[in-house]
Amino acid sequence: MSGSVIAISGIDTGIGKTYVTGLLAKALLRQGKKVITQKIVQTGCEGIAEDILEHRRLMGIDLQDADREGLTCPSVLRYPASPHLSARLESVQIDLCHISRSTLALQQRYDLVLLEGVGGLLVPLASDLLFADYIRDAGYGLLLVTSPRLGSINHTLLSIEACVRREIVIRGVIYNCFQDTDKLIADDTREVILHYLNKAGFAAPVINLREGLLDPDAAALLSL
Repeated sequence: MSGSVIAISGIDTGIGKTYVTGLLAKALLRQGKKVITQKIVQTGCEGIAEDILEHRRLMGIDLQDADREGLTCPSVLRYPASPHLSARLESVQIDLCHISRSTLALQQRYDLVLLEGVGGLLVPLASDLLFADYIRDAGYGLLLVTSPRLGSINHTLLSIEACVRREIVIRGVIYNCFQDTDKLIADDTREVILHYLNKAGFAAPVINLREGLLDPDAAALLSL
C-alpha cells in the first residue's frame, strides 16, 4: 500500500518551510510514523540538497538511503534563483516526470512523504507550470506556512485564493512566529487568516510555531 503525500508551501520565500517540514517530520517520527521528507527542487547548491540536510538535522537522524539515491531531491541546480531560471542557465529542463517517479518510489517505502516546495505557491517550475499547478495535478493536500509579519495577511489570502481556484485542499496553516511581533498585531492577523480559511470552506487548523517548537499536538490536529 502506497503512502500519502502532503505538500508544504509558504506565502513567500524565507517564511520557514524547511524548518516546519523538518520539525513536523520529527514529531511524526516520535509518534512512530514512517515518514520521509522530500524537496521538489533545490537551487543554489550541488550534491545532496541543503534543505534535505537541514530536514535530517531537525529530525535527529542520519542521511537515508533515499537521500543518497537522489529520491528526496530529484532536481538540484547550482544557480540560486527561481527553478525555471536556474534550469535555463544550466541549459536543462526540470524533469517533472522524474520528480513524480521519485515521490512514488518514496511512497512505496514510507507511510507519509512531506514534500517541500520552492518559495511560494506560484513559483514557476517550468515556463508554463507553477508549483500550485503541480500539486493540484498530483492531488496533494497542502500545509501553508505563514507568519504575523507585515504583509502576511495579503500574501496569505492570495495563497488561499490560489488554492480555492485550483481546488487544492489546505490541510492546515502553520503560523510561524519566528520574529518578535506586536502581540495585538499577531493575534489579529491570526484571526483574520482563520476567518478567511473558514470563509473559503477549509476546516483547517492554524497551528502555532513559537521559539522553534510546533504546538505539541500539531500532527494530531492535521490528522497525519
